[in-house]
Amino acid sequence: MSAFDADLSGDVAFRLLAPSFVRLFWRISVLNTAVDALRDRGYQVVQLDASAWLQEADLHRDIAAALDFPDYYGRNLDALNDCLRDVVTYDYGTSREVTGLVLVFTGYDAFAGSCPRAAQIVLDILADQARSAALIGHRMGCLVQSNDPSIRFDPVGATPVMWNDAEWLDSSRQQVRP
Repeated sequence: MSAFDADLSGDVAFRLLAPSFVRLFWRISVLNTAVDALRDRGYQVVQLDASAWLQEADLHRDIAAALDFPDYYGRNLDALNDCLRDVVTYDYGTSREVTGLVLVFTGYDAFAGSCPRAAQIVLDILADQARSAALIGHRMGCLVQSNDPSIRFDPVGATPVMWNDAEWLDSSRQQVRP
C-alpha cells in the first residue's frame, strides 16, 4: 500500500500522523472520534488502558498479549523495540490486509507518573518504528490519551509529541471535560 494518496483533504490518518507518529489526546470524546474514523478507514486499532500500569512489567504484559508477541519476548524496552520491528514487517501483531496499525494508550499519564523514563522511551520506540514502517508503506501510529491536560513529553523519533488538532491550544484543555 502506498503511504498516502495524493488527495489528503479527507484523510484523518494523514492529519493525525503527519506532524508526529505519536499524538496526544485529553478528551476521550475527541480520541473516540479519531479512533472511529481510523476504524472506518480499515485501520487495526489496538487499545490499551495504561492507567493501571504501575510498573514497566504491566506495559510489557499487555502489549505482548495485544500484539501477539512470541514467547521469547524479553519483557524489557530493548525487546519491545525488537518485537515492534517485527510488527513493522508484518511478522505478527498486524497484517497487510489492514490499512495500518494504530496503538491507542488511554490513561497514559498514570503510567508516565509511575514510570516516567519508560513512558518516554516507549513513545520514542513507537515513533522510530512507525517511521521505519512508513518507509516500506506500512502505516503505523500511536494515539496517547492523558487525563492530565498539561502533560508534556520530550521529542520522540526526533519529532515533538503534539496535541491533536482539536486540542492543540492550551485553552481547549482548560475547560471541564465533556
